[in-house]
Amino acid sequence: MTTPNPMPATQPPELAQPRTTALPLLALMLMLVLAALDQTILSTALPSIARDMPGSLPPAWTFSAYLLAATVVIALYGRLADVHGRKPMLLLAIALFLLGSLACAASQSMLQLVLARALQGAGGGGLMTLTMLTVAAMFPLAERGRYQSLLGAVYGVATMFGPLTGGWLTEHLSWRWAFGLNVPLALVAFGVLAATLRGQARGPRTPIDHLGAVLLTAALCSALLMTQHERLQLPDWLSAAVLGTVCALCTVAFLLRQRRAAHPLVPLSLFSRPVYAAASVIGMVTGVALYAAVVFMPAYLQTALHLAPTTAAWHLLPLMAGVTAAAIGSGRLLRARVPARNLGMGASALVVLGFVLLAAAMQWAPAQPLVLSACLLPLGMGIGLLFPIITMVSQRASPVQLMGIATAVPVMLRSLGGAVGVALLTTLFAQVLHTLVAGHPEAMASAGPHALQAVWACAAAVAVLGVVACRWLPDAPMEQQAQPVVNAGPAGIRATA
Repeated sequence: MTTPNPMPATQPPELAQPRTTALPLLALMLMLVLAALDQTILSTALPSIARDMPGSLPPAWTFSAYLLAATVVIALYGRLADVHGRKPMLLLAIALFLLGSLACAASQSMLQLVLARALQGAGGGGLMTLTMLTVAAMFPLAERGRYQSLLGAVYGVATMFGPLTGGWLTEHLSWRWAFGLNVPLALVAFGVLAATLRGQARGPRTPIDHLGAVLLTAALCSALLMTQHERLQLPDWLSAAVLGTVCALCTVAFLLRQRRAAHPLVPLSLFSRPVYAAASVIGMVTGVALYAAVVFMPAYLQTALHLAPTTAAWHLLPLMAGVTAAAIGSGRLLRARVPARNLGMGASALVVLGFVLLAAAMQWAPAQPLVLSACLLPLGMGIGLLFPIITMVSQRASPVQLMGIATAVPVMLRSLGGAVGVALLTTLFAQVLHTLVAGHPEAMASAGPHALQAVWACAAAVAVLGVVACRWLPDAPMEQQAQPVVNAGPAGIRATA
């Protein structure tokens, strides 16, 4: 007779039996949906906002303000969760998101709306990391894959439903409803989580690296502003070259600071483990892949094939279905003892295949929306399979005391990869298009598909990096991977295993 394995003695204090976790899990998924939706929900509402709101700021700032704020706070939330605990940081993020949503719905000028969106993003950025951390603490290791995969599916689908939701609300109600609906839902989630989540023992009372946080914020802000320089109509003195120089200097200064700081914001020792570095690279690749598909495909369907915005959004359905089904299946496969390396390589190969099929479709069937839509299915499946792998591998490769920041960094890189990747691909599209039509205006009809073909080919090349990075993922079942041993020394917490 076999005796069941006992629960580990270091089980998190807020770990509850499965029957008690349904309500908080639903609340966590609800907040992740709202945070992901608000990343893209305004993409189809910007024309209406421009008509309704007075002010000289470009409407694109309403999108970029959220993206900037959400990206720069991700790492800080992860570090604060390690020090102060997950529950207080989660409730703080929900409160900021709620207040930001309320301020957005009540804004009377473009400046007010942009500032409110930044406040909303300051909360939304924390939700993406803290929901994953909280779920990891709620369930034993053998069950985490199932629930992390649900979070991956929820995030991917909500991101893609953003444009469709924004277009429907703008057409039938008002763009203000995109923010107003967040308020009662966030209030319910706040109440449920405040009442049901148990507190956790706080980590070591180490000081926060404020200088590192400032340098990281400056580096991320300058990088994101550089990628959207023309869209945001920034002044001439704040050119892309200036922003690029600031980004490079701040990045170097940040890395030097993290090497010398007694308590770094992002311990570079995490990246000394190849498995964690690989998970971070794959996180960035998934950001490029997901946002490239979400941005370029609807735009092509609307401008080249003259489909309505809502119809174009519906053609993303295979991508959504692929992400959802594959994310759930990924958790099951990991629980079935499939090594993360094998699963990751297969998933990354599907991402490459999806972009290759899209590039081929631009050559042979550029005017067939159903064919283009079908090519998104393997892409969505690959992205969905990778979502849980990234989270679980990064958490298992890090010391328990650093799980917050270890979870946050791949999420931050995914957002950064999506924003920077789309901007660079947009530049590539414009350059190829200009080259093809220079002196030949009659070639405009065929130039669009060929320019987009170059975008898909470049995205496929980026996805190959994900295949290569999977080489360093664990080649044994996740449950056989030992948790890193942690030693505390003068340089702070570091992994020695």
